[in-house]
Amino acid sequence: MAYPTNSGSETLFRGTIHAVTNATTTFRFADGSIGTAGTSSYTVPALHIITVLNIVLTEEGNSNSRIHLWVNDGSSDIYLLDHQDIGARKTFIWSDKIVLVGGDSLKVALADSGNLDCHISYIDQDWS
Repeated sequence: MAYPTNSGSETLFRGTIHAVTNATTTFRFADGSIGTAGTSSYTVPALHIITVLNIVLTEEGNSNSRIHLWVNDGSSDIYLLDHQDIGARKTFIWSDKIVLVGGDSLKVALADSGNLDCHISYIDQDWS
């Protein structure tokens, strides 16, 4: 990503994804839209810097599951969570900051069958 040279904006957003299963799902950024479970093609738009503040992951089903959470930097998958246990009807909160730039994607999936709801809070710095 090129260094910003123009003025930009900084906006606090939130997003959700309902009913994530074991199909890879990508969080959607920079337009406030809701992500669709099973869609894995969203990336951070060019000239945007995304700072993820937190992610709340809740298993809505009646079985124990395991969470995968990773960043793809355009060429490699970098796992943040790999087989993180989450019990039936339990919540896992990711509260470490993550910075993403244009072309990156943040992905989530379950290692097993399940029904995971996700809520994300983030700052979008838009330099476009």
